[in-house]
Amino acid sequence: MTLVNNLRILILDDEKLVRDELCDFLSDPNFQIFKAGSPSEAFQIMDRSEIDIAIVDVNLPQMSGLDVLEKMKQDYSEIEVIMISGYSEMDSVIHSMRLGASDFFTKPFRLRDVENAIERTKKFVHLNKSLQEVKRNYSIISEEFNKALGYEIIGDSRHMKELINLIGKVAKAENTSVLITGESGTGKELVARAIHYLSNRKEKCFYAVNCSAIPESLFESEFFGHTKGAFTGAVDTKTGWFEAANKGTLFLDEIGDMQLNLQSKFLRVLEDRKIRKVGSNIEIPFDTRIIAATNQNLKELNITKGFRLDLYHRISSFIIHLEPLRNRREDIPLLLDYFVKYFNRIMGKNINEIDEAVIRRLLDYDFPGNVRELKNMVERAIIVCDRNKLRLSHFQLQELKGKNHTNYNLSEEIFDLELIERNCIKKALERCNNNKSKAADLLNITWQSLNRRIKKYKIEN
Repeated sequence: MTLVNNLRILILDDEKLVRDELCDFLSDPNFQIFKAGSPSEAFQIMDRSEIDIAIVDVNLPQMSGLDVLEKMKQDYSEIEVIMISGYSEMDSVIHSMRLGASDFFTKPFRLRDVENAIERTKKFVHLNKSLQEVKRNYSIISEEFNKALGYEIIGDSRHMKELINLIGKVAKAENTSVLITGESGTGKELVARAIHYLSNRKEKCFYAVNCSAIPESLFESEFFGHTKGAFTGAVDTKTGWFEAANKGTLFLDEIGDMQLNLQSKFLRVLEDRKIRKVGSNIEIPFDTRIIAATNQNLKELNITKGFRLDLYHRISSFIIHLEPLRNRREDIPLLLDYFVKYFNRIMGKNINEIDEAVIRRLLDYDFPGNVRELKNMVERAIIVCDRNKLRLSHFQLQELKGKNHTNYNLSEEIFDLELIERNCIKKALERCNNNKSKAADLLNITWQSLNRRIKKYKIEN
C-alpha cells in the first residue's frame, strides 16, 4: 500500500466482521489502529488517545453516525472523518459531507475503496497538523513574549505566517546556527528571542551583543572573559559572553559590522566550541546556540573583503529573511491597533478610536524605519493626543516616501472626502498594477463598488 505513515486510525462500526476486516487490511507497523463497536466506546478512545482519522459507519447503536460526526467536529475538530454508507443512503452521505466529513466509501466495500479514501484524506491530516503547529507556535510565542517582554509578534500577512512557521521549526533544532537578515527595524532581535523561547534552551540565558559596538581592544575580554590581573585594570575575573550564555543563546546583532581581523578569532572559537580567558591557559568548553543578525548582504561584503565567507557559512546554517513593512502593508492596521493598545496600557490612556484618514495615510507611507518607526510614531501620537481619538494632526511625518506616492504633511488635515477617496483609489490601482480585483481587496470594498467609484471620479486605468 502507498498509505501515509504514522497515522492513528479509529474504526467505529457495530459489525465486528467489518471492524476486523478493516483492522487486518490496515495492519502495518506504521499504523496504530483503534476499534470501537459503539459511539460511547469511540468517545472514550478519543478522550484517551490522539486520533488522526476516524472511519465511522452511518448506522450505529446509541446515536447515528451523523450525530457522531457532528459531535466529533465540535469536540475533536482535528480529526478527519471518513463515513461508511450503504448504497441506499446517499442522502446521508451528502449530509455528512456538509457536516465536515472528508470522504466516504460504500458497503459492501472493496479494500481498494478503503485505501483510496484514506489516501485522499491524508492531505487533510497533514494540512490540519501544519495549521495546528502554526497556531500552537503563534500562541506560545505570544504568551512567552507577553510574559517576558510585554509585546508580541504581530501580523496576518502571508510572510508573517511563514515566518512563525519557520521560527517554530528551527527552534526545535536547538544546535543549528541561525542568520536573520532584514532592514533595520524589522524585528530581528524579536525573532531571535522567539527562537530561544520556543527551544529547550528557554530556561537558560539569552544574551544579546551589538557587534558594531565592540572595540578591537576589548573583543577577547568581552567574548571570552579574562582572569584577575590579566592586564592593567583587570581587578577581577570576568565571565565572557560565550560562558555567560552557556546552555542558552548568544545573539550577535549587526554581525556584518564585526572587524575583519576579529572574524578569524571568532570563527576559530565557533569551530572548536572552546574558549580561553585572557590571561589563562585553560580551555573552557561551551554549549551555546549562535543566532546572528544583519541588515547587510554578507555575500556582497565578502566580495569587497568585508566579511569572511567561511564565517558566513558557519553562522548561516538556517537563514530567515524579514520583509520590510512596505512589502506587507496589510499588517500595518494590525500593528497600529496593537501599538495603540500597548501605549494606552503603558501611559494609562483610553484612546479607543482611530480616524480612517490615519490608516489610509499610513498605508501610503514606505516606512524606511519599518516596524520600529511605526511604533515610535504611535508612541508620540499617543503622548500628544488629549482625547480618545487619534487624528492625522497627532502624527509627525514630513513626507510620504514611495515610488508612486504624493508627498504629504501629516500635520495638515484634509477634509475633502471625495478628494481623499479619489486619491486612495488611484494609489490602490497603481499599487496593484491596475488589477481591479486586487485593488478592491486592498481597499476592503467589492469589485462592483470600486468600478462605480472609478466611473464616478472618471479615473483612467
